[in-house]
Amino acid sequence: MPWTRRNIVLGGLALLGAGAVQKPAFAAASSNFAGTAVDNGVTFQKTNFAKIDKKWQRQVVKYFSSEPIGTVVVDTRHHFLYVIMENKTAIRYGVGVGREGFKWFGRATIDAKSLWPRWTPPPEMRKRHPELPEFVAGGSPKNPLGPRAMYLHRDGVDTGYRFHGTLEPWSIGKDASSGCIRMFNEDAIDLYQRCPIGTAVQVLPHIADQAESATQVSQTTPVE
Repeated sequence: MPWTRRNIVLGGLALLGAGAVQKPAFAAASSNFAGTAVDNGVTFQKTNFAKIDKKWQRQVVKYFSSEPIGTVVVDTRHHFLYVIMENKTAIRYGVGVGREGFKWFGRATIDAKSLWPRWTPPPEMRKRHPELPEFVAGGSPKNPLGPRAMYLHRDGVDTGYRFHGTLEPWSIGKDASSGCIRMFNEDAIDLYQRCPIGTAVQVLPHIADQAESATQVSQTTPVE
């Protein structure tokens, strides 16, 4: 994908995501949450995975790829993110991706990471939505980035796109964001631990036809 000025601007909007201009939906969708957990001193609501289709839950799958071990590959058509592992397997996560007009494909690297990141709405978004605050503190229940953000760069330049958590777990498996890749908060925490600075990323329109769920692999190689 050629990285044009328009792409970078759209990428900046991706920080917000589709749901960030709305009020937090915890009360409206309380069944999507179950209890609380503490992470790095911040209390957050846990995802109620009993209500989540198992298709979108983190699991190990058989996966055939020429990408090096440790590479992150995103299948935007089928809403999956893969971390390539050894022995033709990968850890698969369900994700939310960019809605129409905000889709993007290409290669990047994770050049920065943040625990409970602060979110600053881009100037372009604030012009369209003047009701937005100048920033939302990290750890705030209104912060659309959730507990982790991984910042995607190309050739040393911030693309504006991120892997991050979400206030809207029901958006996983949908075209819902302004280009960023949304994850369940627990999955964003897990991916953050697996991806050091410099991790290679490839975002493709579709690749899931190459990856079949492997129950036997999941049982013998549990995801922790």
